[in-house]
Amino acid sequence: MTFVCGLSGLLLGWIVLSRTSRAYRPLSLKRRVWITLGAVVLGGGGVVTYAVASPSEDPGAAGRDKRPVKVYDLALKGTTSGKRELPRTQTKQFSMLGVSWTGATKRLHGGAQVRTRSIETGEWTAWKDLEANVDPLEGPESGAGVRGASEPLWVGPSDGVQVQVVHKNGSTSSGLPKGLQVNLVDPGVATDAEMKAKPAAYVAPAVSDSASPTDSVTPTDSVTPTDSVTPTDSASPSDSAVTSAPASPSASATPSTSPSTSASPSATTPTAPPSTVPEPPITSRAGWGADESLSPDPSEYNTDVKAVFVHHSDGTNDYSCADSASIVRGIYAYHTQTNGWNDIGYNFLVDKCGTIFEGRKGGVDLPVLGAHTYGWNRESAGIAVLGDYTTTGATNAALTSVARIAAWKLGQYNANADPSSTVKLTAGATQTNYFGTSFTAGSQYTFNRVSAHRDGYNTQCPGSSLYGQLPTIRAWASGPVQGLKVTSLSGAGQSGATYYTKGAITAKWSTTTPGSLISKFELLVDGKAVATASGTATSVGTTLPLGTHTVAVRALHQSGKSTTSAALNVVAETTVPTFTTAPKLSLRTGTVNTSAVPVTLGWKATDNTALKSVSLLTPATATFGPTTTSSSRTAASGTASTWSMKAYDYAGNTRTSSASFTPVILQETSATKSGTWTTRSSTSYLGGKSYSSGSKAASLTWTFTGRSASWVASRASSSGQAYVYVDGVKVSTVDLKSSSTLYRHAIWTKTWSSSAKHTVKVVVVGTSGRPTITTDGLVYIK
Repeated sequence: MTFVCGLSGLLLGWIVLSRTSRAYRPLSLKRRVWITLGAVVLGGGGVVTYAVASPSEDPGAAGRDKRPVKVYDLALKGTTSGKRELPRTQTKQFSMLGVSWTGATKRLHGGAQVRTRSIETGEWTAWKDLEANVDPLEGPESGAGVRGASEPLWVGPSDGVQVQVVHKNGSTSSGLPKGLQVNLVDPGVATDAEMKAKPAAYVAPAVSDSASPTDSVTPTDSVTPTDSVTPTDSASPSDSAVTSAPASPSASATPSTSPSTSASPSATTPTAPPSTVPEPPITSRAGWGADESLSPDPSEYNTDVKAVFVHHSDGTNDYSCADSASIVRGIYAYHTQTNGWNDIGYNFLVDKCGTIFEGRKGGVDLPVLGAHTYGWNRESAGIAVLGDYTTTGATNAALTSVARIAAWKLGQYNANADPSSTVKLTAGATQTNYFGTSFTAGSQYTFNRVSAHRDGYNTQCPGSSLYGQLPTIRAWASGPVQGLKVTSLSGAGQSGATYYTKGAITAKWSTTTPGSLISKFELLVDGKAVATASGTATSVGTTLPLGTHTVAVRALHQSGKSTTSAALNVVAETTVPTFTTAPKLSLRTGTVNTSAVPVTLGWKATDNTALKSVSLLTPATATFGPTTTSSSRTAASGTASTWSMKAYDYAGNTRTSSASFTPVILQETSATKSGTWTTRSSTSYLGGKSYSSGSKAASLTWTFTGRSASWVASRASSSGQAYVYVDGVKVSTVDLKSSSTLYRHAIWTKTWSSSAKHTVKVVVVGTSGRPTITTDGLVYIK
């Protein structure tokens, strides 16, 4: 192959590449990839280089529904400022990226930052830090072809990238590892579910004969590369764009609860032991569109699983759960194509919606050796939660799924492996963890059975917020059910500490432990189970026999541990309340109108257990407490009204009582009068007229048949006094004097226990200085 390079020209050629798990090999022309390389000189002899990766596909492929995973590797070049970088560069579509370097055991002693351009908006993001403090590999996978790399970062559909890597002392690039690249991953489209929800930002790959940076750098008159590229007939990883083979066809991503078919049977494949708890639903590798050609090597197995290590994948938390399969495919491609690992490092991955994805192949129900926690992979499984949980906690859905996997895997290998307990693990490497604890290879150390990446290795993973949620994961995985309480008892009323019912009840409850970790609930009556509900249920009903009982709810965790709520005292009874005093009306003081007479409604209701309330049903509506026995109301005059009331006890038993009453207004003209009375006319008087008298001993007498009466008069500052006689007996002296003028005022009332014939006589006292009284009639109830 021949390359032509000018001072400001482009080095252009066909490069045909493929990658196995350890090296690169030539590809057929159907998988050729365009690589455009260029170099420009900065002052002081430093060089900034850029590269644009443009896959040249079959023109008909652009319109296909599914497209394979692709990885583009772009070299970073040195500058005089001591950093390695890639200027703003236009690329083909990618959604994930990271930075890698030569030598898996090398550490990046510095910071790596990236910016990307969104396909959807065309805007460049702010600088984002990459997590470069990543575990090295151990065992057979840590071969010469393995590269050191940052954690991959999910950025969503993008078509431009800018990268800078700076040594921690900020002054020289001599301390940075060789072969620095930015690795761009396009996860492709592999599942039917993704095709049904094709993202708006999707752009089909286009054939391009050339590509150029979006922000070019003006070349100088000389080129002095700091890391020169030597043209050969094959390309090194720093110069390549690699397109993986098309993903294997698969059905839509649906949960699988059976052993994964991704493991190739072999003599060394162990038998999957049963677990003490149910297996959660798991989306298989085929379900998320794994291209198994990227992982040709056979799986390796541990003896058992003594602990699980919780990780986060880093990157954004704003992803859509519809993109989760793409993210998993991206991580898989990054681990195999960029890191050079045999397979994805984690045994399981969980998205924020709680979907569980099979990670490393070999069988979800087998002790597959992962590559997730350096020094501790031989006795554990790794679970990664998609997202960054440094400052934000994981969702309850994610925590639930992590707890379910942890309980299931630990329960396969030790019936007594309580997820909340500790276990001794043998260190596979000499190192220190995030907290400064030192480990020596071959020695045993105590770990929580559910631990974090940072507990075994010097990393911030899984983020401080998720780390703080590990006690919740342990409690949910271990049991018993947390936070169980009865929240209500439908069909029963509560009075104090006791509930009352006619018999049929529905108990409702809540827990803080998710229902998917609960086997069942039982409703206990007097300590015995009378009804059963599923672990995801929140209520169940039964009918109680008459008498006094205790009612509680028992929750059985999937681990077999049980917990019981506090018991409720419940009385089942069917005796209805009693009206010891039926509804009755009596007249009261106040302003009288021809359409509304002030009255007092009285009653008394009792119950053999606990009276709850009494309601007025007609002619108006109102509800009263159990101790209330009267209410001030108004009644229409001259019209019979039925006053109906209903008493309720806490069990729901009721009784109704009704009575009919008619208020009647007797005008002053209907009275028998003696002495001198003067007729007065005004719209303020009942019927427009009233009688007035200042003559001592002048009187008015009304005769009626009823059970309550009130005398209606007008009042003013000059009003005098009157005697009131009932059935010939003087019962009261009434003073009509008032600082304000009042018309149609019921000033005196009298009520009897039953209806009978009565006379009411009003006599003028002749009070000195204010002898006059004005009367407006009499009201009685019949």
